[in-house]
Amino acid sequence: MNKELLFITVIGKDKKGIVAKVSNLLYKHDINIEDISQRIMGGFFVMTMLVDIKTADIAMDKIATELEKIGQNMQLRIQLQHEKIFNKMHRI
Repeated sequence: MNKELLFITVIGKDKKGIVAKVSNLLYKHDINIEDISQRIMGGFFVMTMLVDIKTADIAMDKIATELEKIGQNMQLRIQLQHEKIFNKMHRI
């Protein structure tokens, strides 16, 4: 099965509901979470997710817009990067 993978990073002051808001958005658009890592560092919430958008019912730019809205509402920095771009940037 082919996958279309994106990295999502979330950074901000720790508060309730961050994981719920982001994962609910992904679920709503049929986006599968392949891997997730989160931790609290000095009072800051830091999360990275690897998600598969192959079956998503929404385009990548729309996902970015919706994640940006969550970030603004929760005072978080949320970034999205396609796996292909990440791989090209990190080739040796």
